[in-house]
Amino acid sequence: MLFCRVAATIFVTSGFPDMQKPKARLRVAALTGAVLLLSIAAPASAQDEAAPGGRTVTLGLGAQIYPLYPGAHDYNIAPFPVFGLRRPGEPIVFQSADDGGGFGFLGHDSVIDFGPAVRFQGKRDEDDVGAPVGNVGFTVEVGGFVDINPSRNFRIRAELRRGIGGHKAWVGWLGADLIARDDQNYIFSIGPRVRWGNNRYNDAYFGLPSAIPASGLPAAYNPRGGITAIGGIANFTHRLGRNWGLQAYAGYDRLVRDAADSPIVRAFGSRDQLSGGAGLWIEFNVGGGRR
Repeated sequence: MLFCRVAATIFVTSGFPDMQKPKARLRVAALTGAVLLLSIAAPASAQDEAAPGGRTVTLGLGAQIYPLYPGAHDYNIAPFPVFGLRRPGEPIVFQSADDGGGFGFLGHDSVIDFGPAVRFQGKRDEDDVGAPVGNVGFTVEVGGFVDINPSRNFRIRAELRRGIGGHKAWVGWLGADLIARDDQNYIFSIGPRVRWGNNRYNDAYFGLPSAIPASGLPAAYNPRGGITAIGGIANFTHRLGRNWGLQAYAGYDRLVRDAADSPIVRAFGSRDQLSGGAGLWIEFNVGGGRR
């Protein structure tokens, strides 16, 4: 299944000022979850098998939390949308919640696959930090990924993306996933992550151009580019009924090196970066006629 966390980030961070308030985000997440629960009572015809040429569509919604900005102590509450598209009868497709949105040119069944990857990073205002450390605008990160799949139960992935607007920096990550699956009923994965940012990225979120004594930041700080965090993520998808199920993830990153030593993180943020989300999904067949 394709995780569309990036779509939730766009919805929360662009064009909806009230959505920056935790209570407003929580109301939206609750509303979207309620809509999904109602949609589970879909007509029985949605469960019919599609003839060859059709597609199985997976749609879902839930709620998720993640740091308000890199290095933040506070968290964002946002909708957690789920979307998937595959041929009828094909196994549930594995994709991790931290994968950039995109598609592979060679297909997920290939030993090696590659393609474009897009993610979005919400803006950071000085008010979010609580000190005049500079604003970072909303960022569209565009780049690509490479997957190596030695077997159906193991994946190695690398992503590299360039920020357009906002931090205007290069970021990426390298990770591996151990995957347990029952093709039509569940997928569970867990694996480590190493996250990287260049000098411009670290300057944007962890740098301090000058001392701000009144805020408890007594010295300028110019971090170098390099590894910013080490952590891991677990993903879980489970079919609960013929045409509906649950999808969830939990992640943890620990800031390291220059990012961890940032006065901004020490005074106003946290080295521990948690994330997680869960949602319900339904699936139905479209196209290709009915059998």
